[in-house]
Amino acid sequence: MSLEIINNPILATIQDMGRYSYSHIGVTNSGVMDEHAFLYANKMLLNAYTTNTIEISFSNLILKAHANTQIAITGAICEFYINDIPKKCWQTHIIKSGDILKIGKILQGARVYLSVKGGFDIKKEFGSNSTTIKESLGGLEGDRLKKGDILPFKPFSNNYNKRLQEKFIPKYEDELTLRVILSYQEDRFSQTQKDKFFSSTYTITNEFNRMGCKLSGEAITCYVNGIISEGISFGSIQIPSDGAPIILLKDRQTIGGYPKIGSVFSIDCFSLSQAKPNNKVRFIPISIEEAQEKLRAFYHYFR
Repeated sequence: MSLEIINNPILATIQDMGRYSYSHIGVTNSGVMDEHAFLYANKMLLNAYTTNTIEISFSNLILKAHANTQIAITGAICEFYINDIPKKCWQTHIIKSGDILKIGKILQGARVYLSVKGGFDIKKEFGSNSTTIKESLGGLEGDRLKKGDILPFKPFSNNYNKRLQEKFIPKYEDELTLRVILSYQEDRFSQTQKDKFFSSTYTITNEFNRMGCKLSGEAITCYVNGIISEGISFGSIQIPSDGAPIILLKDRQTIGGYPKIGSVFSIDCFSLSQAKPNNKVRFIPISIEEAQEKLRAFYHYFR
């Protein structure tokens, strides 16, 4: 009554919506990088929206099923096989005991989500199954999945599948436009610098992981060199002394001392999570009122 990890994947972890209300003791939120793909997987499986998943950040994950169940594959478009037979992403699949599942090469995007009906029966830490490797929390012993790991679940049998219509499947492009809510610290940047920020094209560097995404391009200067360390929200855009923007993501540190020009709209951070180094990024402003309205509509759909 489990999935068994057959190989040693490069980076696959258990994630859910993350853990909250613990930043005051230095525990980061963590959670799935692409909530859009994650929530669609749970919706197709009729799971609770908080049900955990496997987040696969690189290719080459092989699993063996030890019971019947149903899974959903969403996120990055990848080579996916059941018993060496090619299958499609963004739909559910009926799994029989003994089946071998393989996530091969990632073709478009960067992160794949493999969700199982009912989720994995794993003990939560601080209210979440999300793995935060740097804090050794969540998942299985707070670490990435490795060969021999067992992911228990309740058996489930079904005789039909669901798929997302092609027109609704995201297209992960090489160029992104990210909407930004200007920060309460925007007055620490001149209008010239803000105009430069919104008119420039940036490149995603190799310094891109679950903690954050550093960009290269036009340097942004600030009236101050630093600030008193304070809490950091998801999507915050820090401007360090070298002027290269850093977008803070799910495994970000809980406090920081760099001034922030604004925050990337959280839904757009989900798209950013599917980008790769050398992809291009541009920014456009969005009001906090419009962002809140769109965010309410987004979560209302999945709940």
